[in-house]
Amino acid sequence: MVDLEALFDQVPVLADSPRTVEELSGGLTNQNLKVTTPRGEYVVRLARSDSSLLGIDREAESYNTRAAEVSGAGAPFVDYRPDLGLLVIGFLGGRSYVNEDLRVPGTLPRLATAMRRLHQGPRFSTDFDMFVRQPTYLRTCVDRGFAIPDDYVSYGGEFLRIQGALASRPLPTVPCNNDLLAGNIVDDGERIWLIDYDYAGNNDAYFELGNTWTECELDDDHLTELVTAYVGHEDPVLIARTRLQATVSRYGWALWGFIQAATNEEDFDFRGWGQDRFDKAVGDFRDPRFETWLETAAR
Repeated sequence: MVDLEALFDQVPVLADSPRTVEELSGGLTNQNLKVTTPRGEYVVRLARSDSSLLGIDREAESYNTRAAEVSGAGAPFVDYRPDLGLLVIGFLGGRSYVNEDLRVPGTLPRLATAMRRLHQGPRFSTDFDMFVRQPTYLRTCVDRGFAIPDDYVSYGGEFLRIQGALASRPLPTVPCNNDLLAGNIVDDGERIWLIDYDYAGNNDAYFELGNTWTECELDDDHLTELVTAYVGHEDPVLIARTRLQATVSRYGWALWGFIQAATNEEDFDFRGWGQDRFDKAVGDFRDPRFETWLETAAR
């Protein structure tokens, strides 16, 4: 804590005393700390992974955090100190979700409202496209000799078929968080907030929905409910698009797990995390409904 205290003394908004520091749960690429001073309560995000290997742009994260605040979906931006490797945002009262919270009746429509709020806000400084990021992650694994499943690349053709189906009906991109795990969804009792913009960028809105659906381990009925609440009516084409984007998420983020397994010394099973996503993607590619999803999304 001595190093942290010296670090925080260099940040005006954190320098006041008395000061308390509390470790927050979650954060696989950042150390998240709650810092309380007479001025208020803040969250300090300290980078702790190799951002270059994971495609994280800390300058963009700072910009996009500001934009998310303006949209009304994100926490207040307070300070960014690249020289110290930290980002400071306002602490949101309330609680971070766990997966089970998304299954409570009435929650998904509230989440859809928060997503629309973010997506209708100011555009981000960067773009995010898993069809661009996945090949970059794959080259990193191959060039550095990081272990990946022997059959990973054999599904590249199916991955490109999804890209073709989605491209046949292109949609404008919107500012997306792209990493809405349950822990990045905060409920203060009145509204839902979306936090952590490491991977934020302008993207297909239905990647956001599909990524959240799979990461929060929801079922098919929840997928329909989330997309319907987001769109305002049931749309089989957009439901299929979201389902395919969930597969894109699984196949692409699996490599993130394998990179982390090779480079991150945290006590977390990154290898198992990546394997789980890859196994789910393989299940999608082999699912008898896969052809129907492709045809419907391209309709």
